[in-house]
Formats: sequence, C-alpha cells, structure tokens
Amino acid sequence: MMKFNLSTTFLMTAMIAMPAMSQDAGTPTKQALSANYTGKAYSPYAGRNYPERPLWGDSHLHTSLSMDAGLFGNTLPPSEAYRFARGEEVVSSTGQPVRLSRPLDWVVIADHSDGMGMVGDIKSGKPELMGFEQANRWHKGISAGAEEGVEAALDLIMAFSNDKIDPDMFALYSPGSKLYKNLWENVVANAEAFNDPGRFTAFIGFEWTSLIKGNNMHRVVMMRDGPTRARQVVPFTMTAPQGSPNPRDLWKYLANYEDKTNGEILAIAHNGNLSNGIMFPLEAQFDGKKLDETYVTERAKWEPAYEITQIKGDGETHPFLSPDDEFADYETWDVGNLDASVAKTDDMLAGEYARSALKQGLQLEAKFGTNPYKFGIVGATDSHTSLATAEEDNFFGKHTGYEPKAERMSHPFIETDAGTITGWQMVASGLGAVWAKENTRASIFDAIQRKEVYGSTGPRMAVRFFGGWEFSDIDLNSRTPANVGYDKGVPMGGDMRTMPKDAKAPNFMVYALRDPIGANLDRVQIVKGWLDKDGATQEKVYDVAWSGDRKQDANGKLPPVGNTVDVANANWTNTIGKAELGTVWSDPDFDPKQKAFYYARVIEIPTPRWTTYDAFRFGVDIPEDAPTSTQERAYTSPIWYTPKPS
Repeated sequence: MMKFNLSTTFLMTAMIAMPAMSQDAGTPTKQALSANYTGKAYSPYAGRNYPERPLWGDSHLHTSLSMDAGLFGNTLPPSEAYRFARGEEVVSSTGQPVRLSRPLDWVVIADHSDGMGMVGDIKSGKPELMGFEQANRWHKGISAGAEEGVEAALDLIMAFSNDKIDPDMFALYSPGSKLYKNLWENVVANAEAFNDPGRFTAFIGFEWTSLIKGNNMHRVVMMRDGPTRARQVVPFTMTAPQGSPNPRDLWKYLANYEDKTNGEILAIAHNGNLSNGIMFPLEAQFDGKKLDETYVTERAKWEPAYEITQIKGDGETHPFLSPDDEFADYETWDVGNLDASVAKTDDMLAGEYARSALKQGLQLEAKFGTNPYKFGIVGATDSHTSLATAEEDNFFGKHTGYEPKAERMSHPFIETDAGTITGWQMVASGLGAVWAKENTRASIFDAIQRKEVYGSTGPRMAVRFFGGWEFSDIDLNSRTPANVGYDKGVPMGGDMRTMPKDAKAPNFMVYALRDPIGANLDRVQIVKGWLDKDGATQEKVYDVAWSGDRKQDANGKLPPVGNTVDVANANWTNTIGKAELGTVWSDPDFDPKQKAFYYARVIEIPTPRWTTYDAFRFGVDIPEDAPTSTQERAYTSPIWYTPKPS
C-alpha cells in the first residue's frame, strides 16, 4: 500500500496533479522517467492526446416544464437552470438567492417528455384546460398554497403512474400536437443559446418516464447533436399511442433517430432502487417476455452508462446483497417502488442495484455472448428545482416544496400504506465526472459512450483508474502516471488487454485527490465481481490505500478513520484523512479462467450531512433517525476482464 501527502496550495492549483513522492515506492529510474518524454519536443505535455481533467456536470435536471416539478411549485424555466449551472446567482422558486460554489462544466436538462409544459398552462388557468376536471382540481390546489400544491403534484404522479390522466387533455401535450412540437423547438433553442463550446456544454435531452404500476424504469435520453438534427424529431413518451413504457420501444426510437438524422444518441437509466426488481432483469422483462439476444445487444448498445447515485437514494449496492461490505448501507431508499404503492421485498433487490447488475451481466454474457449491463458510472441530481445543487451545505432539495426551510427534515416526502419516506431522507447527490479531451458536446458524449466517467455523491474529487498487467509503484510515482496508464493499460470503462503469457494477475493503478475545497480522503477501495467455475456470481471489496497508520485486522478490515464532525456547529476539520491517496494493486485472488470486473470506490472522511447544516441554520432539532454526518464517495466505471477463448 502507498500513502502520500499533498499540500493544500498544490492541490488547489493542480487538482489533478499526480501523486507525490512516496517513501516506499522507490525512486523512478532514468528509463522510467524518459518514457514520459517523446524526444519530439522539450515539453512533456506537447502532443498529449488523452483527457487531462475531469469535467463536472449533471446529466439529470428538471425545470418548470416537467409536470411534477411545475406542480411542486417550480417556476424557473430552462434559461434559469442553465444560468445557475454555469455559475450565476439566481433566485429560487421560493424566493431564496442561491449559487453554486463553482460552475459546472456541462448539464443535461432532462424534463419529462410526457405532458411537458402542461403544468404551466394549468397554473395559469388556461381556458382550454379548465373544462377538464383534473386540470381544474390541480389548478385550485396550486393556487391554494405550497402544501396544497405538493398534494396536487402527488395526485398527478399517482394518476400518471396508473394511466389515469384524462387522455383528451393529455393529447394536447403529447407528440403529434402543434403545441408539443413548438415546445420542443423552444427546448432545443434554449440549449443552443447556452451552449458555449470550450467553456460550458448544454446538451439537448429529455427524460423518458416509464412507470410499470409505479415501478421505476426511467431513462434520461441525451443527444450528441445540435439543433439541426434535434429538431427533426420530438421526444419519445411512455404514454400510448405515440409512446410506450417498454425499453425495447425506447431503443427503437433511438435507432430511428440515428437512421433519420445521422446523429448520435444514448440513454442513461436511473433509480433501479425504486423499480421493485425490474430495472435489471436476469430471466425475463416486467411483461414476462424472456430475455433474448436482441434484448442484451440493444441494451448494451443504447445504455452505456448508469446513474448510480442521486437525490432518491444511492444505487451502488444494498446491505442485503453485500452483507460483508461495511459501506453498503449508504443513503438507502428501500421502502417500495417510486410512488411507494407496493412495498419492497428482499427478492426484488438483486434486480435493482448497480453492483448486482454488473454481476448478473457476466451471467448473461456467458449465456448470450453479450453483456447488457456493461455500463459506465455517473452521478446526477434529479433535482426538480432547476437547481443542480449536490453539496451538503447548499442543498435545495428534490423539489420546490422541500427547498430550505425549518420543517423540511421532518415533513413526509412520500407516505402510503407501504411505508414513509421523510424529508430528511432526501440525498444531496450527485454529480458526473467525465474524462473528456474538450468541453464540447461531441467530446463529453464520446467519453460517456466509451465509459471513461465516474460518479460522485457531490464532492469534486479527481479519480484516475487504470487496469493493466505490468504497472509498478515507480509508474505511479513518476509524477505523470497517466502517460503510463494509457500506454501500458486501459482507463476506467475499458476492457483489459489480452493477458501476457508471463503474467500472473492483473494490476490496477488508482489515485485520488480530494475536492480542493472539500474533505480529506479516508480510503480507496477496489470492488471486484466475478463469475466462479459453477457460473455463480461472487464479490469482494478490497481496501487498497488508506490514510493514517491503521492496520488491517485478520479479516482484512480497517478500523474507522475517525470523525471530527462538530454537530452543534455544523463543522468539521481536515485533521484526519489525507488529501491524496493512490496505489498499484494486484488481485490476490485472480483466476485467469473467470470473467471479472473491477471498479474503484473512493471514500471521504465524515463531514456534516445537509440535515446537520439545516439544524444549525434554522435552530431546529435533527430527527431521531437522521444521520448527522456522511462519508461522501466516488464510484469509477468498471474495468472488465475476459478470459482468452480456449
């Protein structure tokens, strides 16, 4: 294991600088250092053609155009969401000034495609709508005040989930209507107006909001292209007759888009934790149709990334699925499905979480020859406030009804016979980091497509992860290990190169730098999943680099890093942990005959959770069950190993 320090000044000025010299790593040889110089120019950076810094963004943000967001009270249109994401101060829907600590590099405004724009007309009492009982009722609810508006929004969600929105009313805000086409034209125009290649990227996209009796199957759809191609189509919906709740039909839409426009498009699934087991099927889809070669190949093609963390719960793994993982129970939402209409049972969990999906993907690959769950990892907010806030001390909630106020922690967010999600359970998460060469639509989209991405619960820690067969400590300590990483191995999201004859096991070079204005790091872990000789899936979490002088016990477990959180004053100190951690790690349990994947998980020291900041700022008590601190984290995309054909 290697450990190293880094001065705060250096970290602030070179966030993705390489690991400092380590006393136990050995001094790089002249030959190793010479490898960083091509001989074509004195500058070692000249001609460098790989991504040099992570670009931070939110691939899942809603504005007042989304039905539910509008009903919850969001009054901010896409233009305000773009202004906020690029670092400007705006006034929230509840009248509060708000600004990000630092601008984002990119964003996807992904308003729900079903009923897009309808709520604005309901709010204004548009005469053409007031003849519909539902619209009239929701209009009265919104007009009555914030609490009644939330109730109206939940009523709309329940109606939408159960296909009970008046079809004649809904047709006005569906593909095929002139109103809908004009609305989409405005969405495209807004994205184009704020897109500033090289500085800020505004993607054109939408959310396909499939619900199967309340079970979440949502996908964000993201276009690589500009307005010329985007205007040739309108968004795909889940509502018949133009739309469908079946992912197979979404993939047909994506294929038709590319055929028609000669453009490029992809989908990002999210919140499998609210799907009640149907997000990642192993045998059959929700409709009973068996998985087949078409399903696995189409899903692999169109869904290269998965949103692992966001406001409605963290989706890496569940303690029931990973009982030996002490960090598995992180911001878990497991009451039921999206609207809590059906309670969760343990047998559903394997079809809901990213780690189990990655393992099941190995099984499906063994059966069909293609892995449908070979996805990269991103994080996003799913904020319905138009505000992409993922920081604990700057959290503006899931929707306008839960923007900062004294009572938001204790007020029920969802309450049904199946269970309750209380306000404090909202998660201040997350963001996506993309290793792209340029801040442009094409470069960021291509990085997501090749899976060179990772997700964070909020902090902007820089993480590199390479897999190869011959990395050494000296490679890591060369000060420019990314040169070696790309030369001798593959980055996150890649497939291991063919195993050399003299190799015994793959090794992985991983390093992480803390957020320059954030907390120190507790540890770096590598999570391995594999297919054993009997075709069953296995997993193991390895601590590979950590702060302090802690020692692993007989079971390989580390003691906790400690906790400096001052709950009374919503503060913490960076007197524990390290600013920088990295290592070269070789798999001690490697079997060259077994398919496997590996991803890195980087965990911070404890810091105050948003609930603790609320308690301090509003002078209220923290609910009894609410955590006072959190250990934020980042998840890299996996690297896959496939045995050589026999």
